[in-house]
Amino acid sequence: MEKIKVGIFFGGQSREREVSFAGGRTVYDNLDKALFEPVPIFVDSFGQFILPDWQYIYKGSIRDFYPPVHAIPYSPGEFQVYAENLPDADSLKASLAASIGKLIQPNELKSLMDLAFLCLHGAYGEDGRIQGLLEYLHIPYTGSGILPSALGMNKAAQKNLLQSTGFNSPAFFEITKQQWNRENERITLFETVKEVVGFPCVVKASNQGSSIGISVLNSADQTAFEKAVEKCFFTRTILASEWNALTERGKNEYVRTLADIREGIGLPVRLGNSVLFHPDQVLDTLKEVLAHQESVFLESMDGESSVLVEGFIEGKEFSCIVVEDEQGKALALPPTEIRKGKEVFDYRSKYLPGLSRKITPIELPTETIQAIRRETERLFQHFQFDVYARIDGFVGNDGKIYLNDPNTTSGMMPSSFFFHQAAEIGLNPSQFLTYIIRTSLAARIRDFKGNGVAEPVLNQLDRAIEHHKTQAKQKIKVAVILGGYSSERHISVESGRNIFEKLSSSDKYAPEPIFLTGNSENHLLYKIPINLLLKDNADDIKDKIEHFSVHEVIKEIIHDCSSITLKYASDDALAAPELLSYSDLKNRFDEVFIGLHGRPGEDGALQKQLDALGMPYNGSGVQSSSITINKYETNEILAKHGMNVAKHLLVEKSDWQTNKAKAIETILSCVKYPFIAKPVDDGCSSAVRKVKTQAELEAFATLIFRDGEEMDTTSAQLLNIKPKEEFPNKSVFLVEELISANGALHFLEITGGMLTHYNAQGEVEYELFEASEALSEGEVLSLEEKFLAGQGQNITPARYQSDPEARQQVSDFVKSELMRAAKALNVQGYCRIDAFVRVFENNRAEVVFVEVNSLPGMTPATCIFHQAAINGYKPYQFIDRILEFGKARVGK
Repeated sequence: MEKIKVGIFFGGQSREREVSFAGGRTVYDNLDKALFEPVPIFVDSFGQFILPDWQYIYKGSIRDFYPPVHAIPYSPGEFQVYAENLPDADSLKASLAASIGKLIQPNELKSLMDLAFLCLHGAYGEDGRIQGLLEYLHIPYTGSGILPSALGMNKAAQKNLLQSTGFNSPAFFEITKQQWNRENERITLFETVKEVVGFPCVVKASNQGSSIGISVLNSADQTAFEKAVEKCFFTRTILASEWNALTERGKNEYVRTLADIREGIGLPVRLGNSVLFHPDQVLDTLKEVLAHQESVFLESMDGESSVLVEGFIEGKEFSCIVVEDEQGKALALPPTEIRKGKEVFDYRSKYLPGLSRKITPIELPTETIQAIRRETERLFQHFQFDVYARIDGFVGNDGKIYLNDPNTTSGMMPSSFFFHQAAEIGLNPSQFLTYIIRTSLAARIRDFKGNGVAEPVLNQLDRAIEHHKTQAKQKIKVAVILGGYSSERHISVESGRNIFEKLSSSDKYAPEPIFLTGNSENHLLYKIPINLLLKDNADDIKDKIEHFSVHEVIKEIIHDCSSITLKYASDDALAAPELLSYSDLKNRFDEVFIGLHGRPGEDGALQKQLDALGMPYNGSGVQSSSITINKYETNEILAKHGMNVAKHLLVEKSDWQTNKAKAIETILSCVKYPFIAKPVDDGCSSAVRKVKTQAELEAFATLIFRDGEEMDTTSAQLLNIKPKEEFPNKSVFLVEELISANGALHFLEITGGMLTHYNAQGEVEYELFEASEALSEGEVLSLEEKFLAGQGQNITPARYQSDPEARQQVSDFVKSELMRAAKALNVQGYCRIDAFVRVFENNRAEVVFVEVNSLPGMTPATCIFHQAAINGYKPYQFIDRILEFGKARVGK
């Protein structure tokens, strides 16, 4: 049947554009391929609509492709920028758009789509403006209409409306920009906040989401209060005394944070009568001005109109998705409790696996959970929301329910509340998106009052859903193994879940999630239901398996949603976790996708079990996997084959504890400070540190050689261990010399992926991808930069030279070296190789190898998907090729 064209609007002009970009990609990938044809509509920093070439959708962040590399001027500070940071951006915007696809005029949108799926956040996305344009163009769209969207965007307006209509609300006070600009009134405003709101209090921007700009003030400190309000207005007063005390590196990092649209105030900024667009401009100007002035005042050109100060609520924080059922009635899904290590549920806590926990339903008496649901449904109806909304709130220690942040466009990252709570009624992301689209069409029929644009699309969708169910074909059954018990288990869940979701929306595969736990002596494999797969991290999944039960509230919601699940969900989507043996895998599945990282997974242990059963699986075989898991052994083999590796040695726990001084002497006879210390058999930047002093070396050894889980506080602080960052304990660690430019004209850190095939003679051939240039904001690439959507930046293909012909010459050499390494290690299926590249005069290049990942991360933001896209593979196609190679290998 003809597919429905769904225009996915993502990106946008707000500070939440990276969350929107990642959410749009999630929708693009998870739309049921039998029902829908996705049409990506990227909205850029200037509000232009762009139909991008599809490969750009799979970049890790917007900055990876927009502005395009050729349009970015040289940055002495190596700053990463958005399009609006280019000084002549306004005159370039049409050509920038044309460089990544086709610029679309608003009146052309209707010819491209039957329905618009809105993944935009913040201003111009969920404030009613894009909804108004789409209504004017007679294009049905998802979510709420114009008025409820506008109400859902402004926190100050929400507070006034909530309070006036009988909803519980903490004391609050709004500060307008005009009031704050009158500096002589700031003391009065502070005193008013003390009197009206009190401390502790929360200071937040009125029109921002994703916890951007939010601060918690525990005491009545006027200086802290003024800084918090400045943060929300996206302004900054910089004192010369503070600035001049920073090192050169410190000044660079200050400007980097200042320019960040999530953590700082963003650029461009106004300084007096000047506008500064680029971070290098800001850095140079601050150096010049603060050499003879006591302070400067910077104001973002994308600021705020007001700031909200509200009382801090002691109690449990929750978030609840409310949907319309098929009769248009509000129906609250089970509310989720947010548990975090810090007071503020900030950007990092929200989107990096393992830093917070989502407890569903919230751990409260049943009557309180039901009261939360009734209150969120009441707000949904009172604000006249359509289709769905995410409503946040607190249950205070006083027992009252406070609703404080209704959102008409929820985040749509794979682990978001949106999908997490839908999974509790048995819907996987693909199925839930189908339901949202159908419900949106019904809502637009009500809103548009019979102008005829939504009815035919709804009728077409209903026919297609019915046809799809009756024509369901036998699919290939794939066991997707994820989780594990290493420090990489949370990333493994992200990778495995991404594989599951890509395969679920296909017309070829029927995946089932298999969670691995236990230990190296005893692997426990559990087939898990969809709601456990959508939990926030591996520890939460493991806990739910070990204490599985279905809460009475969830049973009631499942019953209330039976007409929805009967139509959209799989029959056994919510079946209890089931312990499986490896033999069970053979009996119940056609093949296996190993989504694990580190041990087990990349060490050959699982591969040995699967080989004995004759089951196809992804990645390398036993021997190659057992080598590449060990960075020391990998580098020894590469060195023996004449390839460049860093000087390296192993440090044993017994040697360190027996004679620390001799161990240090041995280390320094091989490498000099600074050098790299890291686990020998972990990946994903886990515990990798640049060691600059003996104190840091001793701190590293103290942490990695500890006997228990608890970390030494002094050592953790010295190594800048972040909250909830895991640091494995091992009996050995690896020391490597710090790889440097060594006189090269260009020096890059790269990561290169590849795919293998069998040729006509039955021999393995390697298809090398263009490598990505990895840009790090710190001393080493962090977990966030590798795996958190919108956080890191990878330039693909890598910028070895500015001249295209010379660049390609270096690239071909690098790919040949990566292939040599892969062949030496007998890597098969696919892999990712990390290395440094030095480019000298006359285009001579050197590759220095760092590590080989036989099961690279497969999270949505990982750069191997960017590389595969250049070779013409969409993520699903790339995964399909990996699985097909595994089957062909078993056949041989």
